[in-house]
Amino acid sequence: MSSPLQWSDFEKVHMHVGTILEASDFPEANKPAYQLVIDFGPDIGILKSSAQITVCYQKSELVGRQIIAVINFPKKQIGPFMSECLVLGAVDQEKVILLEPGLQVQNGLRVS
Repeated sequence: MSSPLQWSDFEKVHMHVGTILEASDFPEANKPAYQLVIDFGPDIGILKSSAQITVCYQKSELVGRQIIAVINFPKKQIGPFMSECLVLGAVDQEKVILLEPGLQVQNGLRVS
């Protein structure tokens, strides 16, 4: 087990709910992945992310799905693509299961 976080450390991580608007193949990625365009509401806007979720999800079932992502990591260049947020998921070897709110909620709501 890792060392305990202080509450102030947790408060630095901005996890928000967003809705996937687009999902497309990302053939340049080292591991199979999709490029996602995610709407986090009017205050945050639309951000892009690369997600290694191809084992459990088809592109067609991702559009309209609400997910949870960290939006305040530095941007990360992944090949020709700039990832602007980190989509969260539970990882079981090669399978990544997206973290989602249990009910439909407003885009941009903060997870705490």
